[in-house]
Amino acid sequence: MRFSRLAGIAGIGFVAILVAANLLLTAAGFPTPSERASVEEIAAVYATGAGSLRLASALLPAAWLLATVFAVGVCARLGRSERGGVDPWSLVGLAGVLMQSVVFTSVEATRLALMSAAEDGSGDVAGLWGLHTALFGFNQVFLATALVGFSMAGVRNGVITRWHAVIGFLAAVLLFVTATTSPYGVGDTNPLALLGLVGWLLWLVWIVAYSVTLIRHAPEPSASTTGADTASAGT
Repeated sequence: MRFSRLAGIAGIGFVAILVAANLLLTAAGFPTPSERASVEEIAAVYATGAGSLRLASALLPAAWLLATVFAVGVCARLGRSERGGVDPWSLVGLAGVLMQSVVFTSVEATRLALMSAAEDGSGDVAGLWGLHTALFGFNQVFLATALVGFSMAGVRNGVITRWHAVIGFLAAVLLFVTATTSPYGVGDTNPLALLGLVGWLLWLVWIVAYSVTLIRHAPEPSASTTGADTASAGT
């Protein structure tokens, strides 16, 4: 299987895991960033929903692995474009994907710490919730970075269509605005949190569209590579 196709499958798998993990948390009653909840309500949810949180968290290492394969596959695909070489914008996109994985690891670790604090009845819930909210909000800037980098490189090199790039740029703007205003959501509710949710949903659509492009338009091996493989087989 061509790595480009494998990367496309990885991108779709990444989205599927994210959707499944979020459905688990939503069904268990975990508050979203746009919901106003008291410290007591947050502690109660994290204490009673530990099983759902553990299961959702256990899915995420696979998601981060798949996200990395997807991002490297996009970079490799762009490196085979007509312009030749690697477009610097694709490296911006790769950096965004890697950074969002790193930061969201911290988000998930904070959620697990919240669960532990809530189960033990300690007074750390309020501080950990504030840390979670801040990390979650700031993480959106790295999603925006990935969207801008890969959208710009993709449309410049003719790998993706203009409508696909427009979705990416629109999602990036929404996510960047929400990340910028995220400090106002610590200890309160960010008034623009719903924009971030829309941006996140567009980000998922954008990934699936990019993944389909990688699967359907995987480059064929070059004539020189094929000839070299044939010669090696004959030898």
